[in-house]
Amino acid sequence: MATPIRPTVLTCAVTGNLTTREQNRALPVTPAEIAASGVEAWRAGAAALHIHARDPATGKGTIRAELFDEIVMRIRDAGCDAILNLSTGEGGRFLPSDDDPKVAAPGSTLMRPELRVAHVERLRPEVCTLDFNTMWSGSAVVINTPRNLEIMARRVLDAGVVPELEIFDSGDLQMALAFVERGILSGPLLWQIVLGVRYGAMADTQTMMYLASRLPAGAQWTAFGIGRMAFPMMAQSFLLGGHVRVGMEDTVYLDRGVLTPGNAALVEKGVRIVESLGGRIATVAEARALLGVGSAVSARGPRTAQLTPERT
Repeated sequence: MATPIRPTVLTCAVTGNLTTREQNRALPVTPAEIAASGVEAWRAGAAALHIHARDPATGKGTIRAELFDEIVMRIRDAGCDAILNLSTGEGGRFLPSDDDPKVAAPGSTLMRPELRVAHVERLRPEVCTLDFNTMWSGSAVVINTPRNLEIMARRVLDAGVVPELEIFDSGDLQMALAFVERGILSGPLLWQIVLGVRYGAMADTQTMMYLASRLPAGAQWTAFGIGRMAFPMMAQSFLLGGHVRVGMEDTVYLDRGVLTPGNAALVEKGVRIVESLGGRIATVAEARALLGVGSAVSARGPRTAQLTPERT
């Protein structure tokens, strides 16, 4: 008797905080655009949506609660039951001044850890990210100290949210494993291996195999690459037994030299890749069972005001 194929969870990373409209005009920025793009990705086969909020005026990443509220409300009001995975990455960037490196230069966003998870405690999504990296990224240093991560982890777990542990290099994995050993992290945990960020783990098979081999037995994990390695690393993650992720946070191209018209097209291609390799994309219900997350009822934006059409 043939062994049933384990369904693979596909996550769409809808917008991120570093991709720009200069790179691709289809990038969703306003709450209405982010929600609509997420719903389209769900209809194309994504069982989970990874959500950042952006300032509609500047296009930059933000942690403003009312923007997360609106994004979540719009997604749920569209009848979308996808697993929602909210980012807590904002508020961790430090840009040292040239004259006095211990003083923050304009562009720094470093803030207290409680503020970085306030929207998660408010909205109680099924999943939120917990970044274990301290590294140079883009134009700033990302700082995630053990103390701050412990505060964030405890508050996230107290809110009943499953943390997705973001691993950018081997040292990040060591810290996350230490949190598990000390009992700071417990219950269902998701692991995400991030490959291809400059000065982080390289986007290649050897690196993915090494990091995946060090995860706890039976761990639910995803690995992904960025830029031109987005689809090769998606295929590699599936072949090594992981789940998969794609989206405009990770790449703006559908094919070499071809800009994607949106997230749905990236998801459709991801579905084809997994299926062409003999896999099967998980339904939302299957994804919830695999990842140990609850229903979509709690992850529904608070109705603090009636929504009005946005100007785009």
